[in-house]
Amino acid sequence: MALAPIFPVIHPILKRTFPNCLWTGDVNRCEIALTFDDGPHPQHTPQLLKVLDKYNIKASFFVLGLCVQRYPQIAKSIYEKGHWIGLHGYQHISFPKLTPTDLKLELENTQNHIYKACSLAPQLVRDVRPPNGLFTPRQLDLLTGWGYRPVMWSVVPEDWVRPGVSVVVNRVIQQACSGSIIVLHDGHCGGEDVALSAAEIIPLLLDRGYNFVTIDKIWNQI
Repeated sequence: MALAPIFPVIHPILKRTFPNCLWTGDVNRCEIALTFDDGPHPQHTPQLLKVLDKYNIKASFFVLGLCVQRYPQIAKSIYEKGHWIGLHGYQHISFPKLTPTDLKLELENTQNHIYKACSLAPQLVRDVRPPNGLFTPRQLDLLTGWGYRPVMWSVVPEDWVRPGVSVVVNRVIQQACSGSIIVLHDGHCGGEDVALSAAEIIPLLLDRGYNFVTIDKIWNQI
């Protein structure tokens, strides 16, 4: 089922149902968070980083532990350029398929690989975005009990099915508003177009007066 058309409708319901997740920033601030899942990727992520550098934009990357293990220098580049790093699991396995032990291991393995690549202490990497946005209420309790912070999104242009750059850009621009958390992908699915999409999205939102903030800044405002 396509998420892009229905997510603006179900988003308020999900936000009320799972209030312990971060769904949006401050709707009274002209700020937007640009976030990227599934990386780092050896081609897509460096291209994206060049676009972010061009506009001096800081974004948030929810990385896969396996990809960090394979491409530590790219993960290091993300961190050294001042972007925020969060967890997206180790192998992109939907959380409901994991036992509590396996879930904890997925997150800790990813934190350890981030530490090896970036020298970023595991306790400083605690924002978690579940693959496919799926979790159980019990897992949400476990995550918060372990000291993690679940992060979701409010704008889902469904770029992973590659509907075309213009479609992705139009969906983002139509839905974005103050406090939006936009999710795009710089991994194997959707990452082929991510740099092109970001290169169009960023100036359009800047022209509308939005500032770009990272996920940690949003948490600090709550």
